[in-house]
Amino acid sequence: MRALLTLTLTLALLAAPAAAQDHRPLRPATAEEQKARVAVSIADYRFDDLLWENDRIAFRIYGRALEAAEPPSSSGIDAWGKRVRWPYMDRQLRTGDQHADHGEGIDFYNVGTGRGIGGLGIWHDNKLWTSRNYVRPEILRSGPDVADFSVDYEPWPVDTVRTVRETRRFTLPAGTNFTKLTSTIGSSNDDELVVGIGISKRPVNGGQSGEVKKDGTAARLTWWGPADGEKGRMAAAVMVDPAAFAGFAEDADNVLILVRVQPDRPFVYYSGAAWDRGGDFATKGAWQAYVDAQRPDFRPATMR
Repeated sequence: MRALLTLTLTLALLAAPAAAQDHRPLRPATAEEQKARVAVSIADYRFDDLLWENDRIAFRIYGRALEAAEPPSSSGIDAWGKRVRWPYMDRQLRTGDQHADHGEGIDFYNVGTGRGIGGLGIWHDNKLWTSRNYVRPEILRSGPDVADFSVDYEPWPVDTVRTVRETRRFTLPAGTNFTKLTSTIGSSNDDELVVGIGISKRPVNGGQSGEVKKDGTAARLTWWGPADGEKGRMAAAVMVDPAAFAGFAEDADNVLILVRVQPDRPFVYYSGAAWDRGGDFATKGAWQAYVDAQRPDFRPATMR
């Protein structure tokens, strides 16, 4: 028995360096890759993560494969900080260590079980009812100046009153920190829906959740995140159509902005993010001024 234990420990020690070798250096972008300003791709090597970015910011949503591999997964939206003007997400993810800063950016925002930065659900009976992860992706454009794709979210229950489903289109042009999202939510009945679009509270450093500004007049929700050690801060904002704005709410995981929606009728909102080490917004004031200056177009994009 003692000999078997010794052999087991020896094998474990020998295996440890091999595990570390799973982390690879970030491959530098080629001269051609540095010319690109947007990208969208599906990381079939990493549970079908769907990655999209432009020259300012980077986002990710999660596929069904992640639900089994890393539960609990979430249909929220992830954001990565970046400091380069060309795409880096795929190369960063392939290092096996995307949570480290290899010089071009970093993935340190934690979506958890929340909505992340602009994920949605149905607000009913003071509770947010949310879908599982995305299915049926369709990449519409990956450059040269816009990342554009759509996904479906399969039917999910809203208490016992109805079942809903969603098709959502994501459009991120170069030169902005905001993705335009065009959502169409089907329903088992025709009653009006109240959709809650969230920003995760994401507490760090002993419970700090960052600073939130709620602007009911402009129908905007802005968040300046807490400092996360040497990684810095993330920032976020969600903008909805003031004509459909229905107030603000909170649950255990999220701060929410609410919007009235008719079933099967597309509506538009915007989800934006920034990193204080990215070179564009080093202070809360700079981020807030940028959000306040936005003049979004709430006309729906043509859905597939």
